[in-house]
Amino acid sequence: MNPAYHQAKFINSAPRLQDAPPDQGMEIAFAGRSNAGKSSAINTLVQQNALARVSKTPGRTQLLNFFEIDAQRKLVDLPGFGYAKVPLALKRDWQKMMESYLKNRQALCGIVLVMDIRHPLTEFDWQMVEWCEHTNLPLHILLTKADKLKFGAAKNTLLKVQRDLSKVTIVVTIQLFSALNKTGIDDVHQMLDEWFEFKPVVSEEPN
Repeated sequence: MNPAYHQAKFINSAPRLQDAPPDQGMEIAFAGRSNAGKSSAINTLVQQNALARVSKTPGRTQLLNFFEIDAQRKLVDLPGFGYAKVPLALKRDWQKMMESYLKNRQALCGIVLVMDIRHPLTEFDWQMVEWCEHTNLPLHILLTKADKLKFGAAKNTLLKVQRDLSKVTIVVTIQLFSALNKTGIDDVHQMLDEWFEFKPVVSEEPN
């Protein structure tokens, strides 16, 4: 694992795009329904127990949360969609903010879409896929909570989601993931490293 992710730190919660950190460097955004395991996935990937806890705080559901990896790289926790207590007017505001972020954020270089493997490709998930198509952003899908299914059933769900997305016009990669038993962590890190343009560390072999 790239040790840079261990250094991730919370830097800002933005209610509007204009409140976000400067639009520079590279950002990878995590999206998903509020019960899909997005915060757990982020915390597992950076090996910190509570980095993304801020996004779970009541009243902060509608904020963009920014975490700095280094001076040029950030992770962004997008507001979880489907939070039952959010009024319809706020959901509309959220949709406008999300659309504005996806269309206008120059630093954004990829989206990680988190789906509960037991409930993949909801209406929100398809909306995110369409937004990524519209903005030509690469998309990586985490089928989270893979530990909740037997391996065969999890694999069948993975194959079905791949088939359902086979005609999408952008690059889409899909994998199984479990924050509980750490399934798929190396695969996500490899994708993040590619998008963040981290150079591989070459260990010198002794002569």
